[in-house]
Amino acid sequence: MTKTSADEQSRYMVLTGSFREAIEDILKREKETISLLHQNSDAAAMKLVGLAEDALDLTSNYIVLGAKDDAALNDARKSFLKAITYMEGVVSNYVDVPFADYEGRLVGIAAMGAADRYRIVRKIGLTLRLLEDAFGENSKWKWSFVEFEGRFATVAKNILDLKKAAANTDPRSPDYEPTMYHLHLVKKLLSQAADRYREKYELSTKSSDDLKLAIIFLSALRRFALVLGDRDEEEQIKKKQNSWVTWFEADLKKK
Repeated sequence: MTKTSADEQSRYMVLTGSFREAIEDILKREKETISLLHQNSDAAAMKLVGLAEDALDLTSNYIVLGAKDDAALNDARKSFLKAITYMEGVVSNYVDVPFADYEGRLVGIAAMGAADRYRIVRKIGLTLRLLEDAFGENSKWKWSFVEFEGRFATVAKNILDLKKAAANTDPRSPDYEPTMYHLHLVKKLLSQAADRYREKYELSTKSSDDLKLAIIFLSALRRFALVLGDRDEEEQIKKKQNSWVTWFEADLKKK
C-alpha cells in the first residue's frame, strides 16, 4: 500500500510539473514587476493590471494543484485576493459614488480599449467561479466568497469609462458589442452582490454590516441605471431598495 501511494505521488508530481514551473515563473515575474513599480511610477496603472493578470494565472495553476493539495487551494484563494487588490489599486474600490469621484483613476489605463477592459473582467469572473467550485459548497470559506463577489462587481463597474460607454451604446460604434456586454454584466454582478450579502446576513452572520452592504450595492445599481438613463429600471431598484431598508429597520428593532 505504501509503495502504491509513493507511485501515485510520483506520477502526480510528474503530471503537475508544468503547473509548478508556471507558478515559479509567475512569482519571479511578479517580484521583478513590483521592483520596477517602486523604481518608476510611470505606467504604474498598466503594471498593476499586468500584476493582476499574472495573479489570476497563478490562481488557475494553484487550482489545478489544489485537486490533491489543500495548501495549494489556499494559495489559490490568496492569489485571487491579490489580483482583486491590484485592480482596486488601479480603478478604486468605491462601491456607490459618482463617476467623477474615481474618473481620474482611469487616466492610467486610457490605452485599454473597451474590449480589453471587458476581457479582463471576464477573466476575473471565470477565475472566481473556478475557485468557488474548487472549494465546494460546504467549504468553511463559503461566506468569504461573498466579499470576493462584491469586490469583483465593484472592479467590473469601476474599470468602465462611463463617459465613453454612453457613446459606445450607439450601434454604429466599433466598441458597441464589448461595451453592451460589459454594461449588462455589471448590472448582473451588482444585483448578485446585493442578493448575496442579504443571503449572508439571513443565513449566516446576522450582522447589520452585511445588510448595509447589500443595500449599498443596490444603491450602486440604481446609480448605474440612472447614469445609463434607464428610468424604469431605476424606479424598480428604488422600490426594492426602500423595501430592504424598511425590512432592515424593522429587524433592528426586533433585536
